[in-house]
This record gives sequence, C-alpha cells and structure tokens, in this order.
Amino acid sequence: MYALKKRIYQNFSKTQKAALCNFLRALVKKSPEATAEKFIEDETYYHAQNQPRFEFIDLDDERFFKETKMFMNECRRFYEYQKPRAEAQKAYLKKQREFARDQKMKREPPTQKQLKYYKSLCKRHNIDIIEQEQMSKYSVREEIARILNEHTGDCEDIDRQRD
Repeated sequence: MYALKKRIYQNFSKTQKAALCNFLRALVKKSPEATAEKFIEDETYYHAQNQPRFEFIDLDDERFFKETKMFMNECRRFYEYQKPRAEAQKAYLKKQREFARDQKMKREPPTQKQLKYYKSLCKRHNIDIIEQEQMSKYSVREEIARILNEHTGDCEDIDRQRD
C-alpha cells in the first residue's frame, strides 16, 4: 500500500495527497464495499452544493479515477490481510483482561450482595454453605456458577411439571 501511495496522485501537494489517502483509507475501513465510483459521485454532489471536501481534485480526470480505484483496492486488500491478525490480538487481550480480573478477584473479599445470593441459592437447593472466611469474590462467583449449572435442569423439570 505504501509503495503504491508514492506512485499515485503525483500532481497533488504532500498535504493534499495525505488528506485524500487518509480519507480513502478510513472510508474503505468503515465500509469495505465502498467504490471509487461512489466516492466520485459523493464528491460531485458536495461540489454541486458548494461544500467540497477536497477542492483540489478534478472529478472528471480519468487518471484520478484510476488511481483512486487502485488505492481503494489496495486498502481493501490490506485490511483483509490485517483482519485475522487484529481479531487474534483482540481475543488475546480479552483473555489477558479476564485473567487479570480473576487474579484481582481472588485477593478481594466477597461483597454482601454476592454472599446473600450465594446463601439464598444454597438454601433453595439444600446445599451446605462454605465458611465465608475462606472465600474470595472469585471463589463465591465460581460456587454460584457451579450451583446454577448443576441445578438448571432441576428448575426446567419443575417448570415442565407445572405446565
């Protein structure tokens, strides 16, 4: 993409070229189905309204159209190539955040709201309550999840019996 950027829009100044390329790159990233024809059409509309985003472009120039089309296709290929990497990075960062949150929760005492919910679940399902001094936010959360997983089938069976 960067090699192509050096070869296109030779008649524009450095600032004009950067502004146009940044806009086109953002346009392609936002909507990958965007085309050079649509961009030219939009710019023609803005010029007709006397509100052009890029006063320096010649919309009727065939060379400008070809270069724009080439650049947008290159941007599209670049983002398609980057997409799996970006998603893998997001997943990795999400795992890291979850791990850090769990580690923090293991050091903190449980909240009153958590304890109250845990006790009500234990009472409802006739389960012995674990001593609160040994518990952390994380362990209470895991116990609640374990109880709910074990007894969700019971609740569904009760609901079916009522019907």
